[in-house]
Order: sequence, then C-alpha cells, then structure tokens
Amino acid sequence: MLSIAAILLSLVLLMVLAYRGISVLILAPAMALLAVLLSPGAPLLASYTQVFMTGLGNFVALFFPLFLLGAIFGKLMEDSGAARVIAQRIVQWLGSRRAVLAIVLACAVLTYGGVSLFVVAFAVYPIAVELFRAVDVPKRLIPGTIALGAFTFTMTALPGTPAIQNAIPMPYFGTTPFAAPGLGLIAGVVMLGLGAAWLLWRARRASIAGEGYGHAPDAPDASAAVPRNVRPHAQGKGHDIAELGHVGGVAPPAHLPGFGQAIAPIVAVVVLNWLFSVQLLPRIDTGYLASPLYGATRLETVRGTWAIIAALTLSNLLLVLLAHRSLATLKATLDAGASAAVLPIFNTASQVGYGAVIASLAGFALIRDAVLGIAPGNPLISLSIAVNLLAGITGSASGGMSIALQTLGDTYLEMGRAAGIAPDLLHRVTAIATGGLDALPHNGAVITLLAICNLTHRQSYLDILVVAVLSPLAALALVVTLGTVFGSF
Repeated sequence: MLSIAAILLSLVLLMVLAYRGISVLILAPAMALLAVLLSPGAPLLASYTQVFMTGLGNFVALFFPLFLLGAIFGKLMEDSGAARVIAQRIVQWLGSRRAVLAIVLACAVLTYGGVSLFVVAFAVYPIAVELFRAVDVPKRLIPGTIALGAFTFTMTALPGTPAIQNAIPMPYFGTTPFAAPGLGLIAGVVMLGLGAAWLLWRARRASIAGEGYGHAPDAPDASAAVPRNVRPHAQGKGHDIAELGHVGGVAPPAHLPGFGQAIAPIVAVVVLNWLFSVQLLPRIDTGYLASPLYGATRLETVRGTWAIIAALTLSNLLLVLLAHRSLATLKATLDAGASAAVLPIFNTASQVGYGAVIASLAGFALIRDAVLGIAPGNPLISLSIAVNLLAGITGSASGGMSIALQTLGDTYLEMGRAAGIAPDLLHRVTAIATGGLDALPHNGAVITLLAICNLTHRQSYLDILVVAVLSPLAALALVVTLGTVFGSF
C-alpha cells in the first residue's frame, strides 16, 4: 500500500507542479525518484540510470525523426504563408455566413496535413477575428471553434494523419497510420458533428439574446503568449509550446504561394503515407530486419514509422520546391523547425521514462491488475480508461499514451489476441482515447489557445470542454461499442 501511495503522490505532484510551470524535464525524473524513495526496497540510482534513462532513450530512438520532420514541415508551412493561404481560401469558399464551419475546416485541413496546432492557431486566429466580427458572432466562441478543428478528429481519429498521437501506437501493435480506417472516420464524423452542432447552437443562442462580437481586445498580448502557468510540454495536442517563440507576431511573407502550391504538400503527406505503408513497403524484401544488427525485428513493427518518415521527407522537399519564392531564408526556417522539435520530444520522452520507473515499482502491479480487471472480457474498455486517465493526469495526449503503452502495451496486445481483437482496433482505440481528458483546463495547448485569443477560461472553456473533451469521449464510446460488436474495419 505504501508503494501505491507513493505512485499516486508522485502523479498528483507531477500534474500540479507542471501546471504551475515547472519543466517536465525536471519534474519527470524528480517525481519518479520520489516514488522510488517512498517505495520500500526500490533502488534509487539504478532506477534512474537503468530504468528512467533507458525508457527515455528508447522513445527518442523510435520517434525523433517524426518530431523533427513534423516540426520542419509546420515551420515551412508557416514561413511560406501556405497555412494562411489555405485558411483564407476555405473561408472564401464557405462564405462569411458559415463562419464557424469555415474556421473549423480551415484548422482541420492544416492539422490533418501535419501542421502544428500552434502554427494553425496563430495563422487562423486573425482570420477568425475578421470573420466573426463581420457576422457579429461572439468572440468568446473562437477558442472552441479552433479547438474543434485542431485538437480533435484530425489528431486522433482520421486514418493517415501524421500526428504523433497516431504514430506512437504503431511500434507497439505493428500497425500503420491507416489502422481501422472505417472506425476512425466514424469517430471523426461524430466529433465534428457534435462539436459543430454545439458551436452553432451557442451562436444562435447568442444571436437571439442580442449578443454580438463584443469588445475584447483582438491582438494577442505578447506577455500572455506563454502564460506563467503553461506547462512547458504541450505535445499532448501537437507540437511543443517552444514553437510560440517562432510563431507569434510573425508577419506574412511578401510573396504568398498560390492555393495549389500551398495545398499540394498536405495532400502529398497523406497520399505518400498511404502509398508507402500499404503499397510499397510490403512489397520489398526486408528479411535483413531479422538480423541483430537491425534490432531483430519485423517489417510490421517499423512499417508505419518508415512510411511517415518517407512521406514527410518527400513532402518537405516538395514544399521547399513549390514555395521557395515565399521563404525569405530557408536556412533560418529549417533551423527554427529543427530547434522546435528538440524540447517536445525530450519532454514526452521524460514522461515515458517516468512511466517506466513507475511500472518497475511493486505498487504498480496492483494498480495494473485493477485497471486490467475492468471489463476483463473486453480489453478495449480498460485500454480506453487507462489511456484517458493518464492523458488527463499528465495534461498530455502523447505523454499519457506513451506511459500507458510503455507499461501495458504488450499486455494489451496479448489480451487483444486472446479476445480475438485485431491490433488495428487496439491502435485506433488507443489514439482516440488520448483525445478527451487531456484537454482539461491545465493542458498547455488549452491555456495557450486562450492566451492567443486574449480570453479567459471563464469566458471560453465551456466550449472547449464540449468540443475537445465530451465529444471525443462520446466518439470513443461509440468506437469501443462498434469495435466490440463488429471488430476492426
């Protein structure tokens, strides 16, 4: 019982202190070692060097290319003006009277293509201000509108998304980014439908009550761009908070690319991802992977990661080729993108190391058995609960998912096989489960979005709660139900 109390204390302190702005790079090892100190018989230094650092290092080795290439892609989209061009064109197509849907879809297209949600928020927010003011929709609805398009279905549900939330389960379950595409599409429609219905209802209610756009200041406060209590790690919803230093207040380039040039790299990411994962890689001879030199693994374990690496690499090259005239200094953009990748991955990797230490303690076995004991005949239910709770506690979708899979991934895979559940279904349920409780008020992406919009939790968090927490939870429940009845599709 003492070990369980130590684990719970360390989790609570991790959440509280991270919310108060202490770096996860410091907190994760500190809280892990605190749990070790309070657990009888656990070796302190060995837990740090042999367990924590091994877990951290393994995560970096697996996912650093994805973080690096994704951050560079987002930075190229931002600096070239491509993100702004896409958002403006979608708004033009849908018209000002569909302001809410136009902003949601603009955010969705950008994030589904791999653009960081922080880049999207800064690029789309000025457009949302102009549009909402023109049709007299309350400004307080802007954060919820951006959150629906950027925080939800494009990150966890839609098949093929290059988001890290869709990539992390692949090596654990031997899947691809297109795992359970039918269920993913259904979940995406549910999230979009429920979220849009809520926002449109709120807009109608405001109109009936005579509430207009309002008088809140529109320009993001530079001092609030990184609030004091923002968690340094916001990877739970995309890329890291460090990107704000490169995004906020950046003037658009003098020469903007055309819409075709802007959208082509995003289309390329999705199409190439599918081609590599489904068509090309399965046809090549990869027998050499069985050699200890290459990790004694199989293509199924690395196929998804290889596909995203190849797709992002080629799409980055295509973006540079098409938008080179819009990039003032390519070297500076690449350097900024590379720098923006470092802190996110080490923050997430530190959380993975924390999870590895917690899993090594005696008390974790009791917690694990309790979680696995929930609906023992259906591991999808306990998997959903475990991932969602850890994402909520850490305030990070990828962090919570990584801890869950690092400690219980093999167990759930075996339970799934025993229950006849396809790995693709485990992958999709895990990804969708990361979106929900992670968007509680202490989440760094939530706090940053409100700061960008110059609004408070009291003014706008209710809408974020509905579109980014309750709607994804409803979609998750539906996917678990459909997956249980019909299996993976």
